[in-house]
Amino acid sequence: MQPFGRTEIERCQTEVLNPGRFANAVVRLCRIDGADWVVKDFMPRLWLIRNTYGRHLLRRELMALDRLKGVRGVPQDAFRPDAFALAYRYMSGTTLISSRPGWPPPEYYPALEKLAMEMHARGIVHLDLRYRRNVLILEDGTPGVIDFQACMRIDRMPRFLQRRMAQIDLSGVYKHWFLRSPETLDEARLARYRSQERWRRLWFVRGYLVRPKRIRERQPAQERLRE
Repeated sequence: MQPFGRTEIERCQTEVLNPGRFANAVVRLCRIDGADWVVKDFMPRLWLIRNTYGRHLLRRELMALDRLKGVRGVPQDAFRPDAFALAYRYMSGTTLISSRPGWPPPEYYPALEKLAMEMHARGIVHLDLRYRRNVLILEDGTPGVIDFQACMRIDRMPRFLQRRMAQIDLSGVYKHWFLRSPETLDEARLARYRSQERWRRLWFVRGYLVRPKRIRERQPAQERLRE
């Protein structure tokens, strides 16, 4: 039995986390029966969007979260309240883009790398870990990852392609590491990050071409923080 449905979403105490654009879900924080849930909702969008693109994205994200059940740092208890919404337990923390200077601590980045690898072992690549709004620092300082709408299932792909797809995620991890704690990033990881940046010019994500940015020599992280 589902914890709640559309009726409870419409009646609950809510906070809009992201209003979205015309083809994106409205993301709300909803308190229902004393518990905090994130609800991604396409109901406010045009009929064509919510019945095609919206349903597709929600179905794909639920698939990923189902495969990642029990992985710490990934939203849990995901379900579909109805055809146009996805809900999962709220993870309290802050995004990398909103974090204060000097935070998170250096040990955060190897833990984020380990989390990405655990997702890969479950057959899921996120594909959007470079975006700092998708990477969380949880209240205990450990990493979290949200927004799996761009993800892919890789466990049925050839091994070489699985490795290539996994490197896309890891390059996102190394990007944050390089920009925020460069003195703790070893040369082997830095070399993999630079290699992936050269390959990214061929990669399409969410329908647009990702153009690589020139990788500059190590400088103080505060001078190089960018989206």
